Amino acid sequence: MARVTVEDCVDKVPNRFELVLLASHRARELSSGAALTIDRDNDKNPVVALREIADETLTADQLREAAIESHQQQIEVDEPEEDQMALLMGGESPDKAEDDMSEENLLRALMEAQEEK
Repeated sequence: MARVTVEDCVDKVPNRFELVLLASHRARELSSGAALTIDRDNDKNPVVALREIADETLTADQLREAAIESHQQQIEVDEPEEDQMALLMGGESPDKAEDDMSEENLLRALMEAQEEK
C-alpha cells in the first residue's frame, strides 16, 4: 500500500526528496500526538502521513510551513521601531523634538543640569 501511496503523492509533491521530508515530519507530528485528518485504518504513522498528502487533507505548503516552524529556534516579529512608527503615522518622534531645541531652550537645559549637580 505504501508504494501506491507514494505514487499518488508524486502529483502533489513532485520532488521525491521533499515528499520524504514532509511525510517524515508529519509522521513525527502524528507520533507526538497531532490530530489525524483521515482514518488510520490500522496504518502506521508514515503511511498515514503519505495518505494525508495524497488525499490533500494537508497541502504541501501547510506541511512545509510546519516543518520550517519546527526548526526555528527564535521567531522574529518584524515590527517597526517607535521612531519609524511615529513618522509613518505623521507625528514627530521624541528624538526629533530634542533635535529642534532652540538655543534658548538648550542653554536653559544646560543651566538646570548644572544646578542639579
